Amino acid sequence: MARRSRWVRGFSFAMTAVVGATMVAAVTPGVSSAARKASTSYYVNLGDSYAEGYQPGTAGGLETLHGYANHLVTDVARKHALTLENFGCGGATTTSILNAIGCPPGGLANDGVAYPTTTQAAAALSFIAAHQGQIGLVTISIGGNDFDGCLSSATPIPCAAAALPVMEANIKTLASELRTAVGPSVPMIAITYPDVALAEWLLGTTAGKSFASESAAGFRQLINPTFVAAYTPSNVSFVDITKATGAYVPLTKTVTLKPYGKIPYAVAEVCKLTWMCAQANIHPNNAGYTLIASQIAKVYLKLAA
Repeated sequence: MARRSRWVRGFSFAMTAVVGATMVAAVTPGVSSAARKASTSYYVNLGDSYAEGYQPGTAGGLETLHGYANHLVTDVARKHALTLENFGCGGATTTSILNAIGCPPGGLANDGVAYPTTTQAAAALSFIAAHQGQIGLVTISIGGNDFDGCLSSATPIPCAAAALPVMEANIKTLASELRTAVGPSVPMIAITYPDVALAEWLLGTTAGKSFASESAAGFRQLINPTFVAAYTPSNVSFVDITKATGAYVPLTKTVTLKPYGKIPYAVAEVCKLTWMCAQANIHPNNAGYTLIASQIAKVYLKLAA
């Protein structure tokens, strides 16, 4: 799927993994290279364009310097110094992360890890195996490209219901392999997505408003419960970004937001946190990635306390 295509009205939910702004644990002069290596705590990030940190930028250009992983490293730096290793790939699905060799040109984060001869999952697992005892955190953003076609469908909920079993099975495999590799105590955190289909409300049509309402129900009743069911067996903590970005607030609650006027609060949050309303692009802006990072950080700091 093209990373810049749309999720609603035919655009693809290409969500990628995050780019790597790295923060290394402080060391004192004279400490041996072996000691420095042992003290390094790696943050392994996998997934799609959300993990990559993709956003179109104000001039329509590629921007992968301010994804949630970058912000997360900074957010937790006072208590945990993490070195980011970003394996995310724009357009990745739960099938491609397990089976596709390499990442298409332009799909990696600016400071991402290249893996031209292996799959994203295998590359991450290989890194983990080579750094036993040094993995401090694993995050995952995957699945959006599995159900994106359903959110451009006239019947998104029935479509999603048919697509989700494959997504669930693949995620269970991925999560299980990662958990086995890192061991039982390393924090693993997965996220879902903002409901950018809420922006269909801005069409002002009955169909657009109905679509927005149904998409939110789809996330709450089908998509996110499937994520929970897939990650729970491997003790992966789940962060409901859909909820955090206001999608579950009833559409009857309204606010005024320029230049759209009086609109539902949930729609306004999508406009403020993603590029959906301004550029018809499903990716978060800096504010959106910052919010996602803060939600992950809350969970991580509790798990790593």
